[in-house]
Formats: sequence, C-alpha cells, structure tokens
Amino acid sequence: MTTKRPPSGDPRQQEALCGLLEEVDAVLVAFDGTICDLFGPAPTAHIAEEIKAMAREEWGVLDQVVEDCDDSHGILLALRDMYKRRSPVPLSHMPLDLAHRIVTRHEYAAVATAEAAPDLEPLLDALTALCKRLVVVSNNAEGPVCEYLEREQLQSKFVDVCGRDPHEPGHMKPHPDSLLRALKCLEGLAPSGALMIGDQLTDLEAAQKAGVRFLGYTHDAARMREMRQGGADWVVASHAPVFTAARTLLAATPRAASTSS
Repeated sequence: MTTKRPPSGDPRQQEALCGLLEEVDAVLVAFDGTICDLFGPAPTAHIAEEIKAMAREEWGVLDQVVEDCDDSHGILLALRDMYKRRSPVPLSHMPLDLAHRIVTRHEYAAVATAEAAPDLEPLLDALTALCKRLVVVSNNAEGPVCEYLEREQLQSKFVDVCGRDPHEPGHMKPHPDSLLRALKCLEGLAPSGALMIGDQLTDLEAAQKAGVRFLGYTHDAARMREMRQGGADWVVASHAPVFTAARTLLAATPRAASTSS
C-alpha cells in the first residue's frame, strides 16, 4: 500500500521544509531509493546465492544465519559476523573481500539502467542554488555511485561520495560511518549543520547516531509512519515539496531579488 503524494503547496509542510533547509549548510543524500531506483522491485537473493557459493568453496559449511540470508548487503554482514565468531579457528579473509567485489560488480551492472527518482534534478539544482553542499552517503560502493552520477551528469552537484567501506561491512548504515565521513569532507561541519534525506529506517538511525537532522523520503505508508514515530524531522512521499521549499527560500534571498530586478 502506498500513500498519496501530499500537495507541494501544503502550508504546514512547506513551513517545516523551509525551516529544515534554512537551518543547514549541507544535505547528505542516500543513493539507492533516494537518488535512483537501483535494483527496482527485483530481489537481490541471486547475489547472495552467488556469494554463498563462493564462501562455501573457501570455508566449507556456512553458519545457518549466512545460509538464511537472501539480501546482497545483509550477506556482507552475515559473512563478517561468521568470520568474527570463528576467530579462534582462523578463517581466510578472502571470502569477505570477494563478497564485496561481487556485490560491487552487480551494482555496476544495475546503475547502467537505474532510473532517477522523479523531481531529483530540479531539487539538486535548487539546493545548489541555495549554496547547500551536497554529499552522497550510501551503502553501495563508491565506484558504481560515481559512475551513475557521471552518466546522468550530476557529479558536479556533489562535493563527494561516501560509499560502503570495502574493508568493514559493519560500517554500513545504520552505522553512522558514511555520514561522519561526509561531515569530515565538509571541512568538519558540525552535525547540526547537516540534513540527511533517506528512504530507509536505517538511514534515520544512522542520522540520529551522527547527530544529523533527517528528512524521510518514502512512498510506503507504513514506513512513513515508522519514520515519523522514530523521530524524523519530516517525511515526504515525493521530492517535489522539497524542491518547492528550496525555490521559496531561493526567491526570498537578496541575491535572487537583485538578480531578478
């Protein structure tokens, strides 16, 4: 079940969004689901199965939690946890490195056909015009994200891309690592000076751990409700109202007024 998109002219919503944007200097944007739809509705179980087959060849019998995992990012965490649980009996680190490479290969393939989220480019243009610095914070590998941004000619709009740590899958959101790296690349910007836009509850949790404000973006009614109950500053079902709020702020700036006169 999905929610209807709220009207971009909703006064209460516009006031809240204008307030959020006005109070921050940077916007951290999740990638898959917020910038584009990477894998679409297709499950990623086939990626997990490819990784499990590889890991069995090196490690033999896998822990049941690994065998039960059918998610491309979850399998990275499951393998990492198995590796740590078996630390008294040394396991080769190779499957962890190969698993990251396998997921990354599939991400490269997916970005070739990924479709941008509706109203994304106008929103990025408006945020850039407001002098908001933009950084991608993602559980996807940096290479595929950069390739997508370059293909869509969006790379110039972002200061940096903070993707998955290839050496520590435990740093994926909800861990705040990518957000903290983003703040560091923004010349040590204080967390209070940044807003994150994300589509997952793990994005919300990561933002809260990093001390960054959070704007939820989801079409799913249940997730929207969970985000609100979980402490999101606001939740939208479309980029359109955020774009409208940014344009409202832009029109009110002295620079915009002097340019139009």
